[in-house]
Amino acid sequence: MPFEFSISATDGRARTGVLKTARGDIRTPAFMPVGTAATVKALTVDQVAQTGADILLGNTYHLMLRPGPERMQRLGGLHKFMRWDRPILTDSGGFQVMSLSGISKLTEEAVTFSSHIDGSKYVLTPERSIEIQADRLGSDIVMQLDECVAWPAGEARAREGMELSARWALRSRTAFGTRDAQALFGIQQGSTFENLRRESSDRLREIGFDGYAIGGLAVGEGHQAMCEVLDYAPAMLPAERPRYLMGVGKPVDLVEAVWRGVDMFDCVLPTRAGRHGQAWTWAGPINLKNARFAEDESPLDAAVPCPASTDYSRAYLHHLIRADEILGKVLLSWHNIAFFQALTAAMRAAITEGRFEQFRRDFHAGLER
Repeated sequence: MPFEFSISATDGRARTGVLKTARGDIRTPAFMPVGTAATVKALTVDQVAQTGADILLGNTYHLMLRPGPERMQRLGGLHKFMRWDRPILTDSGGFQVMSLSGISKLTEEAVTFSSHIDGSKYVLTPERSIEIQADRLGSDIVMQLDECVAWPAGEARAREGMELSARWALRSRTAFGTRDAQALFGIQQGSTFENLRRESSDRLREIGFDGYAIGGLAVGEGHQAMCEVLDYAPAMLPAERPRYLMGVGKPVDLVEAVWRGVDMFDCVLPTRAGRHGQAWTWAGPINLKNARFAEDESPLDAAVPCPASTDYSRAYLHHLIRADEILGKVLLSWHNIAFFQALTAAMRAAITEGRFEQFRRDFHAGLER
């Protein structure tokens, strides 16, 4: 295994530790800001680093279409291109292919699709996805190509997607081979069916991966249904390897998933919300467009160690958002990323100190006030 994952403390099923990589340590639980097209929207990499983020996520689908993987390799890879020297995880591109492309065709061999930008045709196989991520972009953590089945799905359809993902997992593992400074994660599928999740996990464990992701959630099933899957899904994966819940989510989702044994997360929510005037706080989201903030001189959150959180009044942020000033989108995105990093830091501390259950209760109480 190229990456060492050590768990330093547990509290119930919650755990905290460190995933060591050639480009730096990733403290878990970890939230990965999403840098879809080689940028965390509205922010510089220096701003992102100041929030405490140890790792970013890059999107294979978008980078494959523009600027293109071969050009990216000629320019020195994704880290050099976007000037981020810490770890990067790239997704496989499969989810976006099936959700964003105008027309896609799925076969045993590959998914063929049309670009949402100009309609040009592309073919993505498990082998090509690995090549793009590992060899062209140069990501530190590479994801297998899988099929994320749309929700809701019957058991037969969910099984079909799970089994294809398992076969693609083996092809991805073979294509990836053995590497000194890069890791490959497999992806558990099975929708909301426990038996399928278990079978998926067994097949992934037999192949062997550096880490394991829980896929196929946060696709419309709702918070409660997601938590019901997480009641059993993380424990099906190897305890000694990191567990990554893909595409999640809201702060309450992170708290509940960590309580159930998840280590890593990513989501576009912090920056997407920030661009639309929404700030996340310990009491839940607030909309800075609302008139009640027009003369509110308090900062967004004096306890979050970020200039956007501490140095600007809510009245000023309200003005920027109402005036559609770019700075408003920048500051709220910056604050939101910082808040998510503060949340994961607080969870790491609570687990280390053996008080995560109290932290969880206090978090929910804060949302209810």
